[in-house]
Amino acid sequence: MRFLPHTDSDRTTMLESMGMDAMSDLFTDIPSEFHIKEGSLNLPDALSEAAIVRKFTQASEQNRHAGNTRCFLGGGTYHHFVPAVVDYIISRGEFLTAYTPYQPEISQGTLQTLFEFQTMIARLTGMDVSNASMYEAATATAEAALMARRITRKSKVVMAGSVNPRYRSVTQNYLSRLEGEYIEVPMGNKQDGFGTDLSKVIAAIDEATACVMVQYPDFYGSVYDLAELRVACDAAKCLMVIVFSDATAFALIRSPGECGADIAVGSGQSLGIPMGFGGPHLGLFTCKQKYVRQMPGRVCGMTSDADGKRGFVLTLSTREQHIRREKATSNICSNQGLMCTAAATYMTLMGDEGLKAVAQRSAAGLHKLISSLPASVSAAQGAHFHETVLSFSSQATRDLFLQEARKRDIFAGIPLEQLNDAVEHKHLLVTTTEMIEAADIQDYIAALEVAV
Repeated sequence: MRFLPHTDSDRTTMLESMGMDAMSDLFTDIPSEFHIKEGSLNLPDALSEAAIVRKFTQASEQNRHAGNTRCFLGGGTYHHFVPAVVDYIISRGEFLTAYTPYQPEISQGTLQTLFEFQTMIARLTGMDVSNASMYEAATATAEAALMARRITRKSKVVMAGSVNPRYRSVTQNYLSRLEGEYIEVPMGNKQDGFGTDLSKVIAAIDEATACVMVQYPDFYGSVYDLAELRVACDAAKCLMVIVFSDATAFALIRSPGECGADIAVGSGQSLGIPMGFGGPHLGLFTCKQKYVRQMPGRVCGMTSDADGKRGFVLTLSTREQHIRREKATSNICSNQGLMCTAAATYMTLMGDEGLKAVAQRSAAGLHKLISSLPASVSAAQGAHFHETVLSFSSQATRDLFLQEARKRDIFAGIPLEQLNDAVEHKHLLVTTTEMIEAADIQDYIAALEVAV
């Protein structure tokens, strides 16, 4: 294809039609200090290919990331170990495809992979059935609220304030154009304000409630008993929806199914998918068997062909739009097929014992960190999995610690006000995974002692 550039005359004509004198006038909404001035790039003479590679490699090595530092960041995206074989598998031509497997006669490999993925996710979450994935956790949470409204024929959604703020925001946006109430219950436990107080959630339930949505472990890492909420949901004839951010937790603590969830949704990023600057991630969606026909997304099933041979098919699909549009349960039109393959490969490699070891090491790291804290720094009260909130005497002290930690190549945590602007500017959301070694925790505590 030939490239036909605009002439000076063409550009002048277009600028005149817009009432402008120069190309720079197109960018006046960008502050002038960010404009590249003529000659300011100071570009060197042409380099050889080898010299260019060396130059850019040296520049990239200045970036600090989870691969070359110690990462205590969480908040919904976690730095877990990803075996090399996961990338190898999903890079193979058989799997590296965006193809949607509608035609089973040419898609048996893809369909079987999705079927195995569903089976493993259902086992891990303790739920009856899983779909073949959603885009990510936030929209999965929103779709769970819509599904609960369809099932119960009621319109009120009660959301605990200890659910990830991004999940809450997306759900609120989904529901904002629909009739019915959306209630966010201000959260915080009785001890320190970081956790889940189920009494507040239960108090918001009434006969119009379609579902109650709680995160377990919650956004602050707190683990708590959901039995009281299950009883309240039964009394009000509404659904209990459990949201989660790190699926590896259920290799160690009670699963959503064991807690009595009607629907359980969350992120599958921790199952063999790198953080990747925020994506692509993987949304998990599970429910009780009796609600499967109201579940968004798609479900792969196993059957037999005319010769009695085992085969896999797309059993259920949201996209009724192409047949009976009024019966469509969602406008979700695809799933994260490649990410499902990564997660299925990871879970197959790890097995039950491997996932349990990941969860145990993650939880043990947090326990070690909390037990080593100086007296002037406190951790949120109650049981936690691998995430908690550290509280400092002041913002100045916390920020000094963050600076000291950065000098030691430590990402020490997320300032909580970045995710929840209602809290004081003196808290850190801190996470440990199996990637954190004992020496990393020692260095973390050493940086704390310098700052406080």
